[in-house]
Amino acid sequence: MKRTNWNGTLRLSDVGKEVTLCGWVGTRRNLGSLLFIDLRDSTGYVQLVSDHPEDFPDVRNEYVIQAEGVVRKKDVPNPNLPTGEIEVYLHKITVLNKAVNPPFIIADKTDALEDTRLQYRYLDLRRPCLLNKLKIRAAIVKAWHEYFDGQGFLEVETPILNLSSPEGARDYLVPSRVHHGAFYALPQSPQLWKQLLMVGGVERYYQVAKCFRDEDLRADRQPEFTQLDEEVSFMDQDQILALNEGFLAKAFKDVLGVEIQLPLRRMKYWDAMDNYGSDKPDTRYGLLLHDLKPILARSPFQGFEGAEYIKGIVVPGVAKETSRKVLDALQIEARKFRLKGILSLKMEGGALSGSFLKFLDEAQQKELIEALELKDDDLILFASSSSRRDIDFGLGALRTLYAKQLGLIKPNTYDLLWVVDFPMFEPIEGEEGRYAAEHHPFTRPRDEDLPLLDTKPEEVLAYAYDIIINGYEAGGGTLRIYDHDIQWKIFNLLGLSDEEVARRFGWFIDAFQYGAPPHGGIAFGLDRLAMIMSGTDNIRDVEAFPKNLQAADPMSHAPSEVSEDQLEAVAIKVVEE
Repeated sequence: MKRTNWNGTLRLSDVGKEVTLCGWVGTRRNLGSLLFIDLRDSTGYVQLVSDHPEDFPDVRNEYVIQAEGVVRKKDVPNPNLPTGEIEVYLHKITVLNKAVNPPFIIADKTDALEDTRLQYRYLDLRRPCLLNKLKIRAAIVKAWHEYFDGQGFLEVETPILNLSSPEGARDYLVPSRVHHGAFYALPQSPQLWKQLLMVGGVERYYQVAKCFRDEDLRADRQPEFTQLDEEVSFMDQDQILALNEGFLAKAFKDVLGVEIQLPLRRMKYWDAMDNYGSDKPDTRYGLLLHDLKPILARSPFQGFEGAEYIKGIVVPGVAKETSRKVLDALQIEARKFRLKGILSLKMEGGALSGSFLKFLDEAQQKELIEALELKDDDLILFASSSSRRDIDFGLGALRTLYAKQLGLIKPNTYDLLWVVDFPMFEPIEGEEGRYAAEHHPFTRPRDEDLPLLDTKPEEVLAYAYDIIINGYEAGGGTLRIYDHDIQWKIFNLLGLSDEEVARRFGWFIDAFQYGAPPHGGIAFGLDRLAMIMSGTDNIRDVEAFPKNLQAADPMSHAPSEVSEDQLEAVAIKVVEE
């Protein structure tokens, strides 16, 4: 086969050229005196035409063919196709392979359910919209390599068969055939290994790393995912952020032609939470959270008794259309965040209205109108809680819900910022004095907060930073602990005994006794970055062979049962529940 051109690259400049093309039949229309075939390859479509249909073999959709002909200018251009100004007048068609009728329409718009498309993923990938998303993903990886190669980084592969370590999710376990009763764990990230590379003097490491987490799935999460992973020695937080801003600017420019203005904004964690109700704030729209405690705490409403936080949001232009049924539905959303409920008031005819009004005197009503700058048809939603996180996250969810309903998010825009100064620890609910790591247990506390480790761990802030794009966490990192004693203390604060630390991490912490350099890093979620940049909200669109929401593959039927011989080799017996 002597293919001369890619189908989607032909233009007016090719008129008169003899070409040999290959691809799949997208559509075929035989009008008796005219034959039209849309031929698709990985670069796009081109139209084939002949006024002698009888000279060619009968072809159907998804047949693989080779077509020979001459490029000519179309009488009536198709402005919707890059090749719409030309067509190929056919001389010969060779059928390379036949195809049965596919189970769904192979086009950008298809009527197939997602599980059907996943079952026949090899057909789904032929859809140009899906293939273009994989091209964007590949272009991001290309930019990653080019940028960090140019910055003197060394690409190093880290192990896939690891030991189990606490990194925030359940591990996927792999039984050992040689060591019965012992298990490897698939890596949730290369965290320990990349830190040891810094101890080993590599100084600047990066890789495209496969990671695995056994957790419940959603539209932007998969059990196996890919990180653009990086670690560097002898840089402070400002230097690391500036370094990675350079990569983001290159990626957006190379992949989308979008100029990113540097430096990026930085927002402190609690500013993000208090104003946007999220540690990954989407600042493309308003609907900010307001502290209403100075006004509403004076109310006789019993639900506010003992509440440390009373906050609300103002939703413009929806008061008239907000029924009791809508407000009742919001209560369900509130309970997801452990809030007692959502209260509401409406601004109508220059005054407040609603059942809650009986708990406010005239002075409080006036204060509320002035403080929130209320206008007619504004809806005020508010709640109280003893937990700062619960009320922020709860109202933040409502903020996002209304932003989508009201169309406040401008399409094809990119909002990038850093969230910094994260808390070091998150208190474990219902367990006084118990903490979990906000990021991971290897995060370095801020130098000025080290004394608080012994007195007020909940107030310790960390050298931690997340890159937020359009309300998604596209990556995150920290400066790492490189002091043996501090790392041991952090493990103790997280509830690990000295014996547990020695057993699980002794090999790792011991390395810090041999001159570990100051170091830090970041990991970008390649799947999520590709999802954002390709304009989808479904992470499965940017993975070639993803799992469904049940963490299963409808095509290969993984996970599946294995033979008794395989189980016996690793000394495992499956017990029926």
